[in-house]
Amino acid sequence: MKLKRTSKINSIIAMFITTSVFLMGQQKIDNPFGLVYQDAITENLPGKVNIHPVHYLLQGIEISANVYTPANFNPAKSYPVIVVAHPNGGVKEQVAGLYAQRLAESGYITIAADASYQGASGGEPRNTDKPAFRIEDIRGMADYITQYAGADAQRLGLLGLCGGGGYSLAAAQTDKRFKAVATLSMFNSGMVRRNGFRDSQLETIQERLKQASDARAQEAAGGEVRYMADSATTDEMADQMPFDLYREGHYYYHRTHAHPNSTFRYTTASLIDLMAFDANDRMALINQPLLMMAGSKADTYYMTESAFKLATGTDNKELFLIEGATHIQTYYVPEYVEKAASKLGEFFDRYL
Repeated sequence: MKLKRTSKINSIIAMFITTSVFLMGQQKIDNPFGLVYQDAITENLPGKVNIHPVHYLLQGIEISANVYTPANFNPAKSYPVIVVAHPNGGVKEQVAGLYAQRLAESGYITIAADASYQGASGGEPRNTDKPAFRIEDIRGMADYITQYAGADAQRLGLLGLCGGGGYSLAAAQTDKRFKAVATLSMFNSGMVRRNGFRDSQLETIQERLKQASDARAQEAAGGEVRYMADSATTDEMADQMPFDLYREGHYYYHRTHAHPNSTFRYTTASLIDLMAFDANDRMALINQPLLMMAGSKADTYYMTESAFKLATGTDNKELFLIEGATHIQTYYVPEYVEKAASKLGEFFDRYL
């Protein structure tokens, strides 16, 4: 009986994993900056945090980013800077923009960019999702923001959210420009793409690798690009999900914070690279101060806990639990955002 129930849960999880956030009738975004969270900047005002849409080339691809500058910003002065990496499927206008804005309110120049091949950034095929690209996106943000007027390149921090957290850990292992590293609700993308959430898809690893290999062969032959997570989902389907991450993620990305550039869709061929990646690898190379934050009720907490234990190369590390929060709730619930933003302010103030 238990085996049948487990099999049914795994089937539901697999069904959700193969759904997309492309839905008809997404909420209309009135903000001219396209930002979807409460209290986002709607216009640049004197004496307030300002937002500056920018574009730059990275490996020949045009990247779309937003730079946030502190109130009363003076480019002749020197400011610490922070790179913010967005979640899988997310865009710079969602939770990455929220935390970029909150950190700018604390006196930092911050940048949040859409990953290459995703959001408003360039790159074909669309929604290619390879770890090496995501890591390079983080380095590219560092390249750009450290040359920004008023930026102090010697005081560079890194904040990674969800999937961006896993890639931030990987970036910080070798890129020592980052003087302090923080993650929130870290998601180990490679481990989950390979094993399934909470090891729910171990039995289909080879089957999915074969699908990815066939998809790459089809692309190489000039055929149609295949995608994972490319079918619609409904509230009813999401409500059946056994994990908060997927259930609440549906409502965040599809309903309350929906953005037309945001999608969980990714090319099937990307799995070749995703399934070979693990954010836990080489964690001992991180020698910078490290702060890892997660909700105490997050069903993704095991990923943060695992990576934190492996970060043996730094003596300055802290695991901070946001009491009562699930994974997705750290993206937008004011009480939890306030706790996370306050802790980030303390951390970066100390080390930058």
